[in-house]
Amino acid sequence: MNAPALFADHAVEAARNAVGLPVGARVVAAMSGGVDSTVTAALLARAGYDVIGVTLQLYDHGAAIQKKGACCAGQDIHDARSAADAIGIPHYVLDYESRFKEQVIEEFADAYLRGETPVPCIRCNQTVKFRDLLDVARDLGAQAMATGHYVRREMGPAGAQLRRAADPARDQSYFLFATTAEQLDYLRFPLGDLPKSEVRRAAAELGLAIAEKPDSQDICFVPEGRYTTVIDRLRPQGAEPGDIVHLDGRVLGRHEGVTRYTVGQRRGLNVAVGDPLFVVKIDADSRRVIVGPREALLVTGCSLKEINWLGEQAQVEDACAQALPVLARVRSTAEPLPARLALTDGAVSVVFDDPEHGVSPGQACVLYDPAAPDRVLGGGFIERAFGVV
Repeated sequence: MNAPALFADHAVEAARNAVGLPVGARVVAAMSGGVDSTVTAALLARAGYDVIGVTLQLYDHGAAIQKKGACCAGQDIHDARSAADAIGIPHYVLDYESRFKEQVIEEFADAYLRGETPVPCIRCNQTVKFRDLLDVARDLGAQAMATGHYVRREMGPAGAQLRRAADPARDQSYFLFATTAEQLDYLRFPLGDLPKSEVRRAAAELGLAIAEKPDSQDICFVPEGRYTTVIDRLRPQGAEPGDIVHLDGRVLGRHEGVTRYTVGQRRGLNVAVGDPLFVVKIDADSRRVIVGPREALLVTGCSLKEINWLGEQAQVEDACAQALPVLARVRSTAEPLPARLALTDGAVSVVFDDPEHGVSPGQACVLYDPAAPDRVLGGGFIERAFGVV
């Protein structure tokens, strides 16, 4: 590797601050073969930690799909191994294909079959990465595990807090809301204070071959963004036809499977009534896709399931009892909006200060602290929307 450069030294110091452990401590670096995780491992090694690189083989591109720019298969494993050799750290590849298929891919297909819009990256972080891989890191005697995610971990009065990345364009806190307090105690995110441009610059200054490697795009196991290719193979019943029905009861046409639609979708309906129509609801049991005008997408709240709570209150139910104000983010591309927590029919719910549109079952609703908008309080998966305006 090249001699240290001025900026790389600055990045190394930022990584050392993010880890917060004595030099020489053992840290496992999760290496996907991409720029971010490779730079993470390199910075930690340069900072003087005893770094072990671990890569998960999550699926076999040759047997399943062919897709450039994905992680955790084929060329990416080779890149991770080569990077570890260049950095001078030990490297292990773990075969997690069966776990990934069961916990992420199968669940992805089942969610679409239920009429939901899943977020498989959250499931992957929640299961194979931040649960199973953490166990491996502990077995290796590591005091922490570091990843290349763009989020920050800061210590607060009650322990570690999860916060948005310094670079809002790269922030991945939406995809990490399910990180538990116990996991957060063990995890480290050395890139949370760096913009992507500086990470690539550090990669170049550190002499890493992947400095110009393109970022992965879309869902890693979905070929060219066509998620129906995966679903049709795993759950062919999802392609059974059904009716496209207007909110007023009119049958407007036929569709080729509920798995081809998501709440809020406009394109691909192939029906015309004059005004633009949007998917308002998917009734998977009766194979009906229900459509209406854009204003029909506005709702006043949503109920949540599989909740993870990182706030100061002992339980999320305590926060609901206080009608705790929150900032709610219902899509990865949406800005958090003012809301409050409540119990609705015994379920934890989020009630928006102003109606929100496109609230889709299966997506995550991530909660932030209005007093510190970059802090993640927790969140859950949207079970249903309610209070249509």
